[in-house]
Amino acid sequence: MVRPTEIQALEKYRIWIRYSDGAEGEVDLSDFAGRGVFTFWDEDNNFQKVGLGSSGEIQWSDEMDLCPDAIYLRLTGKQPAELFPNLRPEHIDA
Repeated sequence: MVRPTEIQALEKYRIWIRYSDGAEGEVDLSDFAGRGVFTFWDEDNNFQKVGLGSSGEIQWSDEMDLCPDAIYLRLTGKQPAELFPNLRPEHIDA
């Protein structure tokens, strides 16, 4: 399983992230900002406090995290079935 190895907060709700397979780059999370639980980012510069949790989750606190797989898909442009081969539909001949 591909896991994040490094992360850094950037300006305007963007992060730079590197994964164990060498994929790295910037991901724009501004579409989440100011909505629901993500208003947390606006308080006390909380967005800048991003880190990696013990299971590889992208987290801002013990109560606020994002799935690293979802961010990997955003970063690479891959489809879920490329990351999770078991999601591919089986071809059945009738």
